[in-house]
Amino acid sequence: MPEGDTVWRTARVLDRALAGQVLTKTDFRVPDLATADLAGATVVGTTTRGKHLLTRIDGDHLWTLHTHLKMEGMWQVYAKGDRWRRPAHQARVVLTTAVRQAVGFSLGIVELLPREREPDAVAHLGPDLLGPDWDQAEAVRRLRAHPDRPIAEALLDQTCLAGIGNLYRSELCFTSGVHPATPVAAVPELERMVHRAKAMLEANKERAEQTTTGDLRRGRRTWVYRRERQPCLRCDTTVEVTMTGEPGRERATYWCPACQPAP
Repeated sequence: MPEGDTVWRTARVLDRALAGQVLTKTDFRVPDLATADLAGATVVGTTTRGKHLLTRIDGDHLWTLHTHLKMEGMWQVYAKGDRWRRPAHQARVVLTTAVRQAVGFSLGIVELLPREREPDAVAHLGPDLLGPDWDQAEAVRRLRAHPDRPIAEALLDQTCLAGIGNLYRSELCFTSGVHPATPVAAVPELERMVHRAKAMLEANKERAEQTTTGDLRRGRRTWVYRRERQPCLRCDTTVEVTMTGEPGRERATYWCPACQPAP
């Protein structure tokens, strides 16, 4: 699943392409919106809340297009008439202006909401690591509300803090010297881990390639993420990986047995 900084960059791409532009055609390829037509409306802009994208469109009514990338989704922008780089059957939303097309492929959520209902779509989320509402103390409080929960699971809970995915949860546990299965209550300096989470996303939100090591060379961008059966960059111990979560929704967690001893 994309990280919060990836979604933040997606919003910037959509903003640059569509903000202030009049839609000449819209195509919503989901059953609930099959007859929706926003041609003639103006795109005000796109913002994010955690991993949720909110595209505001003003016409006869004030609308918010709420989308979520989930595991496989993405938005791509094309010059009008250019060939798409993904199959047409994967397109869920097509927004066309006089000169550009923004296409949302394999989106996990597509909702067209009256603007006054926009807050309802994201009200369940915790403080946004890249948002103006960021509140470290509240994020820590929400994490600590479930003291027996494994920290790797808690970090993915968007109702605690919004924006962390698989990459950052593994890297945060490593850089904190904490085994992913450690209960939240046993994590030393939880505040520092949460502070580091924000720092990681802030450092990467403008980058095309994410790094937590500060090294942009291939194979050295992360400490443990996707480095299973490779030597730890800090101590040379072989990095391990395990799948956790509900059947059908498992996620890979990476860690170094030496740098992150089991609790």
